[in-house]
Amino acid sequence: MKKLINDPDAVVREALEGIEAAHGERVRVVYDPMLIVRADAPVQGKVGIISGGGSGHEPMHGGFVGPGMLDAACPGEVFTSPTPDQMLEATKAVDGGAGVLHIVKNYTGDVLNFEMAADLAKGEDIEVEAVVTNDDVAVQDSLYTAGRRGVGITVLAEKICGAAADEGKSLAEVAELCRTVNGQGRSMGMALTPCITPGSGEPSFELADDEMEIGIGIHGEPGRYREQFSSAHDIVERMATAIVEDLPYESGDKVLAFVNGMGGTPLIELYIVYRELAKFLEGHGIAIERRLIGNYITSLEMAGCSITLLKLDDELTRLWDAPCDTPALRIG
Repeated sequence: MKKLINDPDAVVREALEGIEAAHGERVRVVYDPMLIVRADAPVQGKVGIISGGGSGHEPMHGGFVGPGMLDAACPGEVFTSPTPDQMLEATKAVDGGAGVLHIVKNYTGDVLNFEMAADLAKGEDIEVEAVVTNDDVAVQDSLYTAGRRGVGITVLAEKICGAAADEGKSLAEVAELCRTVNGQGRSMGMALTPCITPGSGEPSFELADDEMEIGIGIHGEPGRYREQFSSAHDIVERMATAIVEDLPYESGDKVLAFVNGMGGTPLIELYIVYRELAKFLEGHGIAIERRLIGNYITSLEMAGCSITLLKLDDELTRLWDAPCDTPALRIG
């Protein structure tokens, strides 16, 4: 294992110290329990939005804390759910009197711990709503979930709901918008290599040099198929077909196309994937109105990518275009 670390047991804390050193004017880092909070939180009269999950998926979620997106993020240990006390403290830190939305990826530990934190927050007279994302079409159940996994649509929901909250929409309105985004989005991922967690020093799963896994989860969970490595054209066609047929998307639809790298795939390859996706969607009469390409939900150094499509309407497009200013994503 070769990683740019000092101590495998201190990876998350030292990364947070780096975030604080780099972005201290934008965010406030708390270490006990571990939180990343926007510097001006709580914003009075605005719905607070928090999310969280295991570390190792950077920049999700801490990189998306800032105006126009998240008010706080709860980083767990690597590939480990944050604890209820982290989520409760984050909820309290961003409560400006208008309530707090929890955006939760559908992983069992995340869901249970956020539910517990919401109950505790309600006991302190903070109104909380939670929306669980479950956009991964690859498998129905997995090692970490009951039902579909929450993946790429989570980032898009954080951006769109963050814009709505900044406009002064109510908690009920922002939560319903989050459900709409989740309902109109679908994702699927693939891996060319496993990743190695700092604590284990061992690959998270085994893939032969000539194999790939289609439908992988962001922790290396198995997908639909393990098969011989193929071309970008064939890989995109396989994933995009599964996504488009699931909603289903139809000719005439307008979408946001999100091509995400898993951490070890360079941008030159992600643009080839986007090229193939654009050609595929054009052939199905589906228009790409907005796009996002890069490493936004990673799995440490895993090589691979995911594709997310979000069916757009005028309101979702407007909210996507609204300004946001976070360490990892800036629009406007």
